[in-house]
Amino acid sequence: MDSRDESCGCVAIRGIVHANPRLTGANPPATARGMTVIENNPETPEALVAALAARGRAAQRQLALMGDMAKAEALRHAAAALREDETSILAANARDLAQGEANGLSSAMLDRLRLDPARLAGIADAVAQVAALPDPVGQVIDHSMAPSGLALSRVRIPIGLIGIIYESRPNVTADAAALCVRAGNAVLLRGGSEAVHSNRAINAAMARGLARGGVPEAAVQLVPDQDRAVVGAMLAAAGLLDMIVPRGGKGLVARVQADARVPVLAHLDGICHTYVHHAADPAMAQAIAVNAKLRRTGICGAMETLLLDARFEGSGAVCAALLDAGCELRGDARAQALDPRIGAASEDDWGTEYLEAILSVAVVDGIDAAMTHIAAHGSGHTEAIVTDDPHAAERFLAEVDSAIVMVNASTQFADGGEFGLGAEIGIATGRLHARGPVALEGLTTYKWQVRGTGQTRP
Repeated sequence: MDSRDESCGCVAIRGIVHANPRLTGANPPATARGMTVIENNPETPEALVAALAARGRAAQRQLALMGDMAKAEALRHAAAALREDETSILAANARDLAQGEANGLSSAMLDRLRLDPARLAGIADAVAQVAALPDPVGQVIDHSMAPSGLALSRVRIPIGLIGIIYESRPNVTADAAALCVRAGNAVLLRGGSEAVHSNRAINAAMARGLARGGVPEAAVQLVPDQDRAVVGAMLAAAGLLDMIVPRGGKGLVARVQADARVPVLAHLDGICHTYVHHAADPAMAQAIAVNAKLRRTGICGAMETLLLDARFEGSGAVCAALLDAGCELRGDARAQALDPRIGAASEDDWGTEYLEAILSVAVVDGIDAAMTHIAAHGSGHTEAIVTDDPHAAERFLAEVDSAIVMVNASTQFADGGEFGLGAEIGIATGRLHARGPVALEGLTTYKWQVRGTGQTRP
């Protein structure tokens, strides 16, 4: 969730802190309560991942046997631990923010990284919300009777051991752990160096709370090594990890999709469009456009391109509201004619996920032109139409091929929490397994259960 968006809570490798140069430095991880410890010293990233995966798979087999009430209670303990550790978590986050500012992180990246009491409370609330969700494990998807008399059922089961590779969003540490545990999966977390102290503090709290509820210690592990070679080892860990979920910038996700030998659940980027139809209410169009772009510019559901119908009479006012709110607009020739403050857009702008207060604007000749533009430049994430014409709204919903399609709403609602799913792993823009906000159901697979009465096949 975007709203949730160093006591060392990472996985400690006994003997590796001083022996492995990748783990030495100003803040090497130290053995602490609630941390997974591997006795041997893996000398390579591949050995490290293999050791962590072996522990994770063993823990997952135990976790899969825990019932609904036990998993929910463990997550409530984890939420309470996050609240108890507010001071230490915010102090760790302040260290990351200071380092990020010194390293020149963009304002959008710093916004993703930043925690405050309200955001941390949101993280804890999200964990508690996941605890309250129905357990998908054991759910019977469908049931039928074959002509042979065999009773056939498809039943939801955990995927197994999931690797999460993410950047600069410390809330993912809690969200991913909560969702994976609720769905009976173990998880191997590899956070970005930008949020290393925040991730460790959050993971320490989560580990302590989950342990109170009886969750195996190695069910949630945070990789201690920030060497990028470890990411490569995770991507190559076919047979050790069952699925990889990347959350981060375009470069990270592109690398994961290109190099992974493990199934990947990902979206490449969030180039989200809002199309203002000629029948839109001007006040609604203005409010939605400003919110969709500027509420939080650094989230993947932020609008990156505004499409204005040539027949919409309030286009100038919408652009002026965005400009007055501090947003830079880059437009085509017709958009530039709406306000002298609008700069010229290049061809690259239509395919750019800015994640900042920058917006590309185009004037289009009707809904067909809008949908053609979205098909040509969109990333399949989230698109919205603003209109009072129900026929246009239904056409847009039916014909735009993105994971999330909205009518008269800000694209900033593209969030698992807002969809009633609790926290989310991310927004999937592909076509297989899961699409849109990926929460509990997206973290399960199924198996066939067949019950017979002595049948033999002729």
